[in-house]
Amino acid sequence: MKLSDSKYLLAYILPLLFLSTYHLGGIWAWAVPIFAFICIPIFEFILPQNRDNFEQEQEQTRNASVIFDLMLYVNLPLIFAISAVALLRISEVSLTLMEIVGLIFSAGIVLSTNGINVAHEIGHRPSFFNQTLSRVMLLPSLYMHFNIEHNLGHHKHVATPEDPATSQLGENFYSFLPKTLIGGFLSAWKIESKILKKKQLGTWSIQNRMLQFILVQAIYLAIIYIWLGHFVMVCAIIMAIISSSFLEAINYVEHYGLQRKKLKNGKYEPVQSNHSWNSDHTLGRIMLYELTRHSDHHIKSTRKFQVLRTYKEGPELPLGYPASILLCLVPPLWFKVMNPLVETQRKLAKAT
Repeated sequence: MKLSDSKYLLAYILPLLFLSTYHLGGIWAWAVPIFAFICIPIFEFILPQNRDNFEQEQEQTRNASVIFDLMLYVNLPLIFAISAVALLRISEVSLTLMEIVGLIFSAGIVLSTNGINVAHEIGHRPSFFNQTLSRVMLLPSLYMHFNIEHNLGHHKHVATPEDPATSQLGENFYSFLPKTLIGGFLSAWKIESKILKKKQLGTWSIQNRMLQFILVQAIYLAIIYIWLGHFVMVCAIIMAIISSSFLEAINYVEHYGLQRKKLKNGKYEPVQSNHSWNSDHTLGRIMLYELTRHSDHHIKSTRKFQVLRTYKEGPELPLGYPASILLCLVPPLWFKVMNPLVETQRKLAKAT
């Protein structure tokens, strides 16, 4: 690994920030959201964007490097440590409500960026080891069904009305969120039912991964209940909801208003670079393991994060991902900024 690739160590900033400040109390309980939504947008405004791609030979070398995989795997003990530390801290009776809420938000954000996001990257790799690791990393977020729905649902239906994780033009985040949280679960259940049917197995059989996920997550919450009590268990559930909601806010931003053409045969055109919003803001790229180069990820989902490409013709967000998430929380401002950009993309699509 070249020295320049050590930049991906910055992806550990949020978990390490949490682990170094959780015990301090007061405003430090909010250290992670403050850094994520104030400091990072400021840095991204100052730092130049990087739109360079690697040559084919460089891609082959980077794909063969194990160090990039290890960088992902380190997140597994980190997120479980953060979950345990957060819940233990919350169980202390001396905390104020502000500190409890801050800890829940801080841990929830880390579970999303270094948990769900990394599980998403690993989950596109077909080996049993990576698939298992991906599902385990989704456990603290109570989002194990994401492993099924994202790979077999979202990537198939992205940028169409059939995809619960694609936000439509004029749809605000607050109506999108329940749609995608509930719709994603139901989609995963339908996908798994079809897989079982092809194997001539019943939906309610032990082979149903959705039932397995529900059982494992129930055991996880039961352990927390027995260990730390019902209040902490409720906090763990809220933490998981914040984590999954943060992930879905990213989904909202990534595909807002973009559409694939429906062909005469009733099928949709193949996924292209103009079906995802991208951002080449350097810090966001690094801290989210290049998730912001989202068009290339959808064109070839098995492409590893360290070789994802940017497309000059791909739609670009005017802001980095953290600032875009903040913007989408204020629908009138989001629509004012993004709707004209969506209309421009649709005109370009019709012209091609």
